[in-house]
Amino acid sequence: MLVLGLTHGFNAFRAIVLGALQGVSELFPISSLGHTVLFPKLFGWNQLVAYQSSSGENAWLAFIVMLHVGSALGLLIYFWRDWVAIVAAFFSTLAKRRIETRTERMAWLIIVASIPTGIFGLVLEHPVRVATGKPEIAAIFLVVNGIILFVVQRLAVRAADRAPAATAGGVLLEARARPLESLQYREAAMLGVVQSAGLVAGISRDGMVMAGGLARRLDNAGAARMSFLMATPIILAAGLFKLPDLLGHNGDGVRGYAALACVVSAVVAVFTVHFLTRYFKRGNLIPFAAYCVVFGGAMVAYNA
Repeated sequence: MLVLGLTHGFNAFRAIVLGALQGVSELFPISSLGHTVLFPKLFGWNQLVAYQSSSGENAWLAFIVMLHVGSALGLLIYFWRDWVAIVAAFFSTLAKRRIETRTERMAWLIIVASIPTGIFGLVLEHPVRVATGKPEIAAIFLVVNGIILFVVQRLAVRAADRAPAATAGGVLLEARARPLESLQYREAAMLGVVQSAGLVAGISRDGMVMAGGLARRLDNAGAARMSFLMATPIILAAGLFKLPDLLGHNGDGVRGYAALACVVSAVVAVFTVHFLTRYFKRGNLIPFAAYCVVFGGAMVAYNA
């Protein structure tokens, strides 16, 4: 396996680095796919760069999917109580044929949001990967990602400042953001559409959902939570869909490294989501936007 792996540019150290990178960058709104494309170039892993840039079918995409599965497993571990409640609520709605609780509504919001993401993924994944899965392209879109995050966050702040405040007993209260469960199903579908932008290397799946959530008057904590919940089922489904590629002959020499990277990604993702769920109670997207613009711009210059 080691000899075959080296012909692809993989080894255990690189698998661990890419797994840790995935566990952080998938949940931070900075594009895990973009970083997975850019870092091998930055580190001089030329065999791996050539392998991932190939337009032919190989195990690179399956390896990437396993990285994402790792981060989704980390999310599943962290939010396991939520998912037990959501799955139970979904089957409850099937039994009684109506939606009554906030958790039941949340279950259907996630289902509705997953439909456009799944459709776009099936139709556009291969051509978008071939078109954007190159370091010079990914760097440009990382800058675009940062600009989108910055603009949407600033617009959200201005909208909150202009929103009328409520009063209680003559005391002025701050304008409150919408509860997550108040989203309409059409808004959930819209979030599923913008989540599909994550197919582009350099554009963050979670970042676009957070931006979309802010545009619909969620606060940063609610938008982040929605992005984490939406990411889990669609990534796991993609993992099952691509598993045959990894188990087939294209996965020869890569499977062991993919499994190692998946485990590392899952462990790191648990710590990452723990940090972010606390950060977004008070923090916002501006630091991530600045990072994307600075690092993306630096990589544009580096690739030039």
